Amino acid sequence: MTASGSAARSGTRHVVVAGAGIAGLVLALALKGACGAALAVTVCDPGLAEGAARQRGRAYAVAAGGRLMLERLGIWERILHAAEPITEMVVSDSRVADPVRPVFLTFAEPDADASEGTFAHMVEAAPLTEALLAACRTEGVALVRAGVVSAKPSGTGIAAVLSDGRELRVSLVVAADGARSRLREAAGIGFVGWSYPQSGIVATIGHARPHGGRAMEHFLPSGPFAILPLPDGGVLGHRSSIVWTERKADIPALLGGSARETLAEIERRFTPSLGRLVLEDGPSAHPLAFGIARRFRSERLALLGDAAHVIHPLAGQGLNLGLAGAAALAEAVTDALRLGLDPGSEDVLAAYERSRRFDTVAMAAATDGLNRLFSNDILPVRLVRDLGLGLVDRMPGLKRLFIGEAAARRGGLPRLLRGEPI
Repeated sequence: MTASGSAARSGTRHVVVAGAGIAGLVLALALKGACGAALAVTVCDPGLAEGAARQRGRAYAVAAGGRLMLERLGIWERILHAAEPITEMVVSDSRVADPVRPVFLTFAEPDADASEGTFAHMVEAAPLTEALLAACRTEGVALVRAGVVSAKPSGTGIAAVLSDGRELRVSLVVAADGARSRLREAAGIGFVGWSYPQSGIVATIGHARPHGGRAMEHFLPSGPFAILPLPDGGVLGHRSSIVWTERKADIPALLGGSARETLAEIERRFTPSLGRLVLEDGPSAHPLAFGIARRFRSERLALLGDAAHVIHPLAGQGLNLGLAGAAALAEAVTDALRLGLDPGSEDVLAAYERSRRFDTVAMAAATDGLNRLFSNDILPVRLVRDLGLGLVDRMPGLKRLFIGEAAARRGGLPRLLRGEPI
């Protein structure tokens, strides 16, 4: 008998999530919270022991829809200490050595409706992961310290073979196992993508003056340098996260020296308005890539998060795409169970794919295009893009549209992203 034999005898359906990243944990929590005893949910990841330690020093921009989802799942109140609202976004375009960085575009919400709140929050990844793991345990999600090495469909079920030798006979396997997904590859799902000649550098910076909730995006010839507000703390009282894009070839020279030399490079790009700086965490460099799976599903297999899509971090939308996917898949599976249908059937997975495919491709294309447009120092291109930014800055209606897209405030979203129960 397989490890899920008792669940099969009782008629309980079973879903295995391969990967304990944020999107995978949110999906598991949403499914278990909505379906209760009618659905067994298991998260498998060999790195579960490290848990939040793997996310130390990282932070994510969570859009308003993601916040509403986390509120509905009971997570938001657990991580308020680790969340900082972004009340303003300032965009500039310059070279590193320019004495002045003219601001071409600002986004702010002085008239934001209190019920909607701010359009985004910066959330530290480690506390978010800890809260999700704790909530999963409370709700009865099984957390297994083993990877899913293969998933073999056979008619009415799929066998998830684990790295510890166990085999789980389940209704659905969700591949949330990262950009190099073993399960996606084994299912024969193509992945269209490429590597950028850039790396993303992340670090936590302490500074002497308050940021006031302002996020700054400096477009430099090698790529964007983003300064993103974090909750107060640290040795200087205030903190920000940086996401710094640089050419891969320049990474050894920029980060290979002493901590003082690295901080000096950051100071050259940082805004002087925040005062004295210290390096609190990092930096660490990560290669950047673009990729989209040709399909988000196979027989009894659904792709989620980076297994389905990888985008450039300049818009901070990678996690939000993963959360939207988790919300859509949780909704499709839950609706099927309530109708007495098979949650791993082709119709259920096709509905999930339809709900996410267009938005994902559109966001991926937009971030790729913006990176190509701004990561260069060609004078005519700079003049055109700066003119475009200035025009947008003078058109309040268009700015509100962009803010709404960034905050995921539009129709057709999964119910969880609207703060509604599944």
